[in-house]
Amino acid sequence: MQTDVVVLGAGIIGVSAALHLQARGRSVVLLDRRGAGEETSHGNAGLIERASVVPYGFPRDVASLIRYGLNRSAEAHYHLAFLPKVAPWLAQYWWHSSPRRHAVAARAMLPLIERCVAEHEALMREADILPMLRRIGWIKGFRDKAEFQLAEEEARASAALYGLKLEVLSGAELRAKEPHLTGDFAGGLHWLDPASVPDPGAVTRAYAELFEKRGGLFLRGDARSLAASGNGWTVAAEEGLVTAREVVVALGPWSGDIYRPLGYRIPLAVKRGYHMHYRPAGNAVLNHPLYDVSGGYLIVPMTRGIRLTTGAEFADRDAAPSPVQLAQVEPEARRVFPLGERVDPEPWIGARPCLPDMRPVIGEAPRHKGLWFAFGHNHHGFTLGPVTGHLLAQMMTGEAPLTDPAPYAVGRFGR
Repeated sequence: MQTDVVVLGAGIIGVSAALHLQARGRSVVLLDRRGAGEETSHGNAGLIERASVVPYGFPRDVASLIRYGLNRSAEAHYHLAFLPKVAPWLAQYWWHSSPRRHAVAARAMLPLIERCVAEHEALMREADILPMLRRIGWIKGFRDKAEFQLAEEEARASAALYGLKLEVLSGAELRAKEPHLTGDFAGGLHWLDPASVPDPGAVTRAYAELFEKRGGLFLRGDARSLAASGNGWTVAAEEGLVTAREVVVALGPWSGDIYRPLGYRIPLAVKRGYHMHYRPAGNAVLNHPLYDVSGGYLIVPMTRGIRLTTGAEFADRDAAPSPVQLAQVEPEARRVFPLGERVDPEPWIGARPCLPDMRPVIGEAPRHKGLWFAFGHNHHGFTLGPVTGHLLAQMMTGEAPLTDPAPYAVGRFGR
């Protein structure tokens, strides 16, 4: 079969790109080995993170470096055998996290971050799932008073700089918002601009269903079968060979399986993460996503129960699961909120695709006509899926882009 564009990857990035291309008159085939939203897009915290303009940088203070180096932190865990492989990437990440370069990354991400909620809202309205959008923000809870005071100063400065809405909560005010918290919190920072959803995988599936309702084809197949053919590309689906003028690589942590054989040296790494759902004990209710700074974990009210998410694990993408961090943070979370029994039979594991300069690759491959990239969104893939799809579709169809795409060009890593 023939089509204008094949989008490889049915996570939130690929599905959003397919929808936006379709809306601009392109015939589109969406291809994945699994169903929509069943990989990385399934397991995030469900946040549409309008407040996190400044990307997660590599720590530079000695205390944090020692804590991470000793592998005792719940926020980051590494496999010792994996360190030699990931060390060059970590060195680049550290370099890009200097104050000056970190500020450059924040400026680059701002045009995408500031549109993230509106872009999701537009697609959710079209997919008839707008009630899933929760405009409740999220709360950062502090158990250490000195740490809270320092974070408050930094948060107020960031809110003023980027025009964000922030509510500073005393311990009593935090307990009023979350009366079932059992931890001794000194206070909290309630970021009001972000939104959230109770099931990010379901949102991605709804977007994919909208794509199909509008005439798009969603096929199963192996993206690694991609091959240049004449003036276009071919890829093998279960239904047969698909030929297209253009192809979008939106495979998240698997994108390297496509671009590396084509000769591109893009420093993509993964930060693995885990989650588990719990039934609330008794009549306990969690009203907001809550990040416990001292514990290094996030608890979020979800459709399946309370989702407990872990920090970053540095390990080979395909290594066997090792939910050390989940075992580490679960007792802490139980001390803070009355979690009941586990809902899931096993912890979910996923891989966040990350680039060391803390911004994604969005744009055309410099050496292959009709080859486009959209991956490497670090911790904000779900947040930035719709706006990335919008920007990419504008670039591919010759529209004026919603922002200058130069900061996301693959050429920044060389040709």
